[in-house]
Order: sequence, then C-alpha cells, then structure tokens
Amino acid sequence: MSVRQSLLAILAEGEQYGYQLRHEFELRTGRTWPINIGQVYTTLNRLVRDGLVEEAGRKDDGSVNYRLTYAGREEVDQWWRSAVDRATPNRDEVAIKVALAATAPGVDAISVVQRQKAETLRVLQGYTKEKRAMPHPAQGDDLARLLVLDSLIFSAEAEARWLDLVEQRLRAR
Repeated sequence: MSVRQSLLAILAEGEQYGYQLRHEFELRTGRTWPINIGQVYTTLNRLVRDGLVEEAGRKDDGSVNYRLTYAGREEVDQWWRSAVDRATPNRDEVAIKVALAATAPGVDAISVVQRQKAETLRVLQGYTKEKRAMPHPAQGDDLARLLVLDSLIFSAEAEARWLDLVEQRLRAR
C-alpha cells in the first residue's frame, strides 16, 4: 500500500491538512487500513522535500494546508495511468512463516499450516459476514468498504487454497 501515492491522489482533489488527509484515506479505503497521523505528517514532509507538495497556508489553529505542485499533479496522473508493479511482491508473513516451518528442524510444519488455515478461515468468515450485512446497492463509503472486502475475501480464499496445497506437499515428502 502506497501511503505516498494515496495522499497525492487525495490532494489532487484540493487543499487539505494532515488530519483531513488521514480521515479521507481511512474513509476511502473502507476504514480497513488505519493510518497513524505521524505517518501522514512524515509522508507530507517527504512530499514537500521532493517538490510534489507545498504548504498552502496555515489555519488559525496552526494546522498547515497542503496542495500539490505541478510535479505532484504529474506524479498522480502517472500513477493513475500505470498498473501496480507486482514483479517485486510484498513480504507475506504467512508465506515466510510456512516456508521457514517447512525447512526448520524439529518444527511440526503441518500443525503450523493447519493453525494458520483455521485462522484464515475464521477471518474469511468474518469478512463474508460483514459483506452480507452491507446495504445493497453499496454507494459512497459503503462502496469503498465493499470493494476492499471483496479483495480481502478473494485473498483469504486464495490463502486457504494455498495452505491446502502446502499441507499436501508436506505430507507427500
């Protein structure tokens, strides 16, 4: 998840200060990935340093409004036009743990896999239950949450299938 690109995309819609950006990010990602306000301001400072964002004035309470520069707008436009690079995958803690368990002496890797699969299925059931409880048709904030839930459900289903495959391979060795 690119907080940097997300903040730039939100700023492309107009000036905002840090707490507004945090609120918008969380709202528009279905409140799935809470973001620490410190991370927002650290990212904003880097964006200012990199010439993509600039201060647009201060409010009476001292909060700083930020806006995109021309270079920032170009970067957002480029982000929308390009696909997310999957050639370098994110580190997946489950995959790392399973791979290490399968190769570590004295570790019952099948038990590790079974415990993880039980947890994955528990989480999948929670996502599915939440999705069923949503209003249909989903709009606005509900649409953002629905899209994120769909992604999480597909990911959990894929992880459960992968864990089945891992268990088969471990039993076959």
